[in-house]
Amino acid sequence: MTVPNGENSTESSPLAALAPLQAVLFDVDGTLCDSDPLHYYAFREMLLEIGYNCGVPVDEEWFIKTIAGKHNDDIASALFPDDQERGLKFCDEKEAMFRRLVKEQLKPIDGVYKVKKWIEDRGLKRAAVTNAPRLNAELIIEILGLKDFFDVVIIGSECERAKPSPDPYLKALELLKVSKEHTFIFEDSASGIKAGVAAGMPVVGLATRNPPHILMEAKPAFLIKDYEDSKLWAALEEIDTKSGDTTTTV
Repeated sequence: MTVPNGENSTESSPLAALAPLQAVLFDVDGTLCDSDPLHYYAFREMLLEIGYNCGVPVDEEWFIKTIAGKHNDDIASALFPDDQERGLKFCDEKEAMFRRLVKEQLKPIDGVYKVKKWIEDRGLKRAAVTNAPRLNAELIIEILGLKDFFDVVIIGSECERAKPSPDPYLKALELLKVSKEHTFIFEDSASGIKAGVAAGMPVVGLATRNPPHILMEAKPAFLIKDYEDSKLWAALEEIDTKSGDTTTTV
């Protein structure tokens, strides 16, 4: 997959202006781990059971357009526009199925532990910011061995508004006591990228599952395939260079 760049390669990375860096914020599903196939499987099988779409299995294009990155309240409305209560109950049951699948099949995004070490070595603050239910988010973070890595976990439904509103990311800044001028975000969905941009921070988009052209419409700083991508490490090196020899601790 060719991942388009949101910047001119001859210019300074948009992350360089953040030096000295204070914090890095992460989405969870699709950003820390490749969980979208598990969500898609759970939705497809459960919708098939109830005869949704006249019994025709939903496809990945439908999943990306209707489900990916969205909050369950919005998903419930999309699936059952005339019966929100039924939609929410369906989503709760789907999340329970997802958690069963996660325990057996969860895979981290390539390079995530390399980025984890880079952040830890510089004493940066970090938060997980997600539209996922808290049970899902905490289970994923625990399975990935990142429970002690994050200073805080922000849940969209626990904010006044979930993504694509900026509220969850603004709450993360508030709780971490850091500035948006010295913080950036990793996100994999158009909804999440829009939330980060609206909160006033540059967003590095991960083209793990969602089509790059859709992600680019949300205006990320640039896109990467995974955390091994050379574009990312060039940007991080530039942050280090601009920060000088001292390591930022906050």
